[in-house]
Order: sequence, then structure tokens, then C-alpha cells
Amino acid sequence: MIAFFTDHFVLPLPDGHTFPMAKYSRLRELVVAEGIVASDDLRVPDAATRDELLLVHAPGYVDAVLEGTLGAQAQRRIGFPWSPAMAERARRSVGATLAASREALTSGIAANLAGGTHHAFADRGEGYCVFNDVAVAARAMQAEGIGRILVVDLDVHQGNGTAKIFEDNERVFTLSMHAAGNFPFRKERSDLDVELPDGTGDEAYLAALDVALGTAIARSRPGMIFYVAGADPYEGDRLGRLKLTVEGLRARDARVFQAAAGTFGGSEVPCVVTMAGGYCPDVDVIARIHANTLREAATRRRGD
Repeated sequence: MIAFFTDHFVLPLPDGHTFPMAKYSRLRELVVAEGIVASDDLRVPDAATRDELLLVHAPGYVDAVLEGTLGAQAQRRIGFPWSPAMAERARRSVGATLAASREALTSGIAANLAGGTHHAFADRGEGYCVFNDVAVAARAMQAEGIGRILVVDLDVHQGNGTAKIFEDNERVFTLSMHAAGNFPFRKERSDLDVELPDGTGDEAYLAALDVALGTAIARSRPGMIFYVAGADPYEGDRLGRLKLTVEGLRARDARVFQAAAGTFGGSEVPCVVTMAGGYCPDVDVIARIHANTLREAATRRRGD
């Protein structure tokens, strides 16, 4: 079976800051309603501890988030104001990816129904990202015996925080496939960046992805894959710039899970899935795209 983890924490925000968070409760409802997972099988993990966060993040930054001393500029960079709920949700999102990583070691695939906060750097957050859940989980997995890790980041925005955190780490390979002209406008350097022109559709995207996955698997020889999925390459996303259809995104997901299963020349490895961005004005569409990712993961796990 596949295990699904949720931070299960609703973040109350003032007017104008609610949009990025609304999809999470809708996604939880959808995966249960459609039988992707039984409600009793949605697991709520512990929040990440300070020590776990310090695997990646600077002590001063961690303490500022946990203790509520983030300055106004730091809060603006993140994109929403500090509150106790904000700090708690950030810890729980990391905790969910940590738990999914440990579950994937035995079940093959596990997912966080949130996560993918790839714009968070070691010493700061930005772009709705407070702590970098995938980076923390990758470091934890290395400490627990995983030799080499591949991060496949297919959010429409470059995973700049993740790229910077692992820029000198030869055991973590970062692949980011994103819209060239999109945020962040100052890019970091991933191990493999695939920059796509505005308006790229299904056919060109999937062809580029096949090449990128083959290259990344050959170069990284991973013992675990972290998949930062992202619903924002969708053609109707207001922050996207690419033109993938819902079916194109499902085909994208299938390719990543095929890569984890060894079809791109490697061996079968555990895969951890996080949701990342999605900013279509219709929240139901975002939730549908994320649910399709999770359905594909569950199908691959069952071997259907």
C-alpha cells in the first residue's frame, strides 16, 4: 500500500493571503471521496523538531520562525505574516515529508499531501516557503543510510532554495524543469536545469522530460527519489506560463514513477512525493491535478 501523510493544519491568514492554502483541505477531501485513500489511512505525523530543521537551516533563522522574531522584510519575502499557526504548519509540513520518506523505505512510495517548499534557503524563506521539507528529509535519509538522492522538481518555478542548499553536495542531484521566464528571476544552479519557453505544451514538455530523467538517473544513480510535483505547469495556472493539460500532467507523473521503478536505466528505488505549487483560480482544478498525481502513485504501487 501507499501511505499518505498530511500536515492536517489549516493556516488562517488575512485577506489576500488565503489562496495558496485553500487547495490542501480540498485535496484531502478529494482523495478520500474518490477512494484513493481511506480516511483512516491518512496519517498525521509529528511536527519536525528543531534539531531536524537544523539539518538544513541556520539556527538563527529556525529560532526566528519558532519564536516569532522574524522581521518584516523576512515575512514579506515569505509571502505571508508570522503567526504561531504559520510556524506550526511549517514544522508539520516538514514532518510529513520526513515521515513519508521513512515510509517509502518499506512501502516503495509515500506522499505528503502538502510540502514541496523548494524556495526556502538555509537562512531564509521566500515564495510561500518557510522551511525546505525535501532538503531536510534528504539530509535525514542520508544520515539514516541512503547513499545518493535525486530530487526531481517539476514545479513550474525553479527549485532555487533546494539547488542552493545542495550546490556542493555530490550525493544529492537536483533536477529542476521549469519555465525560464518565471519566478525566481534570479535563478540558482541545479545539477540539471531544463528551462522551458513560455507556452510549452504537452508534447514538447514530455519529450524534454524523458531526456532529463534519463540523464538525471544516469548521473545520480539514486537510492531514493524525491518528486516535487507541482500543479502549476497547468495551462490555466495564473502563475505558470506553461500550457500543460490535465492529461499531460498525468503523463508527466507516470514518467517520474516509471523512473523510480527503473525504466530509465536505473534500479527500482523508493519515491517520496510532495505537492508543491498550484495557483489556478479554480481550486478544484488544482486539487484534481494533485489528486491525479496521488492516484498515479497509488496505481504504480499496486502494480496496476
